[in-house]
Amino acid sequence: MAYIRALFLSSSSPPNPYDQSPSKARPRRGAASLRRAMSGGGCSVRAIWILTSHDAVTFSRRFAVVEKRWRDAWEMEGDGGAETGAEMPLPADHEVAAAFAERRRREGTVRGKGLRTRVSSVGSDSWVDDPITRHIISLHIDKEKGGGFMLWPVVLQKRGGYYILVLPLVDPQSFKAYERLMKRDDCGSSAKENANLSSILLNLPCITGALMVAHVIGDIITGDTAEPEVIVSTGPSVGGLLDSLTGSIGISARPKPIAAPVAAPVASVSSPIGAPQSESIKGGVRPFDKDLLRNFILGAMPFGTPQDLNYANVTSIRTMGFSADPLPTDQKQPAWKPYLYKGRQRTLFSSLETLNAALYDRDDMQDFLSVSGQVTCRADLEGLPDVSLPLSELKAAHLEVSSFHHCVQTSEPTNDKQTLIFQPPLGNFVLMHYQASCNMDPPVKGFYQLSMVSENEGAFLFKLRLMEGYKSPFLMEFCMITMPFPRRRVASYDGNPSVGTVSMTEHSIEWRIVSSGRGLSGRSIEATFSGTVRFHPLTVRVNSSFLSVSSTAFAEDSDSEQDNTKNGANLDDYLMEKMNKDLQAVDLEEPLSWQAYNYAKVSFKIVGGTLSGLMIDPRSVTIYPSVKAPVEYSMQASSGDYILWNTLGKCPSTALPKEL
Repeated sequence: MAYIRALFLSSSSPPNPYDQSPSKARPRRGAASLRRAMSGGGCSVRAIWILTSHDAVTFSRRFAVVEKRWRDAWEMEGDGGAETGAEMPLPADHEVAAAFAERRRREGTVRGKGLRTRVSSVGSDSWVDDPITRHIISLHIDKEKGGGFMLWPVVLQKRGGYYILVLPLVDPQSFKAYERLMKRDDCGSSAKENANLSSILLNLPCITGALMVAHVIGDIITGDTAEPEVIVSTGPSVGGLLDSLTGSIGISARPKPIAAPVAAPVASVSSPIGAPQSESIKGGVRPFDKDLLRNFILGAMPFGTPQDLNYANVTSIRTMGFSADPLPTDQKQPAWKPYLYKGRQRTLFSSLETLNAALYDRDDMQDFLSVSGQVTCRADLEGLPDVSLPLSELKAAHLEVSSFHHCVQTSEPTNDKQTLIFQPPLGNFVLMHYQASCNMDPPVKGFYQLSMVSENEGAFLFKLRLMEGYKSPFLMEFCMITMPFPRRRVASYDGNPSVGTVSMTEHSIEWRIVSSGRGLSGRSIEATFSGTVRFHPLTVRVNSSFLSVSSTAFAEDSDSEQDNTKNGANLDDYLMEKMNKDLQAVDLEEPLSWQAYNYAKVSFKIVGGTLSGLMIDPRSVTIYPSVKAPVEYSMQASSGDYILWNTLGKCPSTALPKEL
């Protein structure tokens, strides 16, 4: 999980102004000072609700301390208005569910379009005419005994089939400003007045905090709480001739992922932790571990004020507690390191790169190669040391974009080098992200050809070269070529590759050139594969239920999502039927993609080096105060969208601007 930290909070918690014990009684602050504290002093959350697609609240949490501050703020406002904090209390779960369902009917979709239409009514979010109301909404609570009130601002996020609602604490002046905005005729993002929605939200940093709270809760619901991967070699490198000899026959030390040094709770059977998100919405919404979420909220935001939204930190504190060792008087403990590490000291760095490529094998089209990467780190160091990490080969890597963890201080790049100085947090974290050009030849290059000899049979040819120009310690752990046929069902294939094995699925043919456990290092190989593929006869399935659905029925926030799940509708099937109805007939030359494109996708993983050329020298890493802690560095590159376009068919391309 990406490192999330509420920077808008101060490192020390302020005293509670509402402590009513006799020995600690304090005078109440004025309305102006309280409003300044609520607007610019961080984030506090009044309540959290999680709803299912059936408009039912499955989890809720209210914070009485923050709710008392809300009521006191309205009492201190003292303008004699009709609305007070007591008249706008936190609603019951069934009232929130009813208000959310009513908003969905009123706005057209769950989030709404955020734009004013002819059916928009005064007092609704769409009347404000600002797209941000898709994510920051209002709920109108209707009371059974008559009357009602509005909840605002409610931060909405959809994750894993659930709808997460977070209600932060805002001052009465901002609340009233939004009420007036909902009744104006000239509101909207284009309004030039200071009272537009953007100017209101700009003075409310609690909106950012509520968005971060909703995001981390969504990660827990969907199981996306894994820390960044840091890999380390299983065996030490001897170097020299021995590494060259063992690498050439595939007996090199293979890196493996290493987990963060924190204890994680064991999820219950109903918890989706570790399960892919797609499983949580297949055949209905999968329940999540409420006890796990409840424990996280208790540790991350006591009394409704977020302190640390890092899942690993909160879990570690609950498991191991805080550090008992006092800090030196001249050091201040950073917010991203809530307790100090004790144990064997070492520092691990990993360069993880992803190569995206489009290879055409044509004179009139230029191949495209792009590298996106990140440097991950885990520093098991006692105390609060400063780590200095120099980066080299910046010019050769041609770094285009780079961003750093908020604990990092960077120097200006000079003489092809740049130094990063940081106090590392606990566990695994992403030190930097970057984008660069590929500094080496493509690890898999060649061409792919496919032509149809009949309506249900095609002939194909691959001629590839792997790891040409790559020397030890570069090691290709696996490589696989996939020929996808999403529009046709594969019946059989003929042909034997020069190397590797072939398997078949319903809609693809997979050619595994390099298998796991038999790496390729210190040499290049040539791989060819020619043959034919036969398909089942093409049939167009017409389903009247799809034809009655509008083109926006499968939008991200569609209200018909629940009904489509019940009817067994599939998004891919719907889109195919829609395309079949709109497309014209095609020739037999390209019946696979129906006027689209056909290609082969390459998947591989390479360890032992970077494709961008960005390097880290472990011997140049310094730690202050000096400690005996070994520094290890590992490198890994994998394929992203690595495409071999069919040289005999159509393919998309872009015209690059000429250099001046």
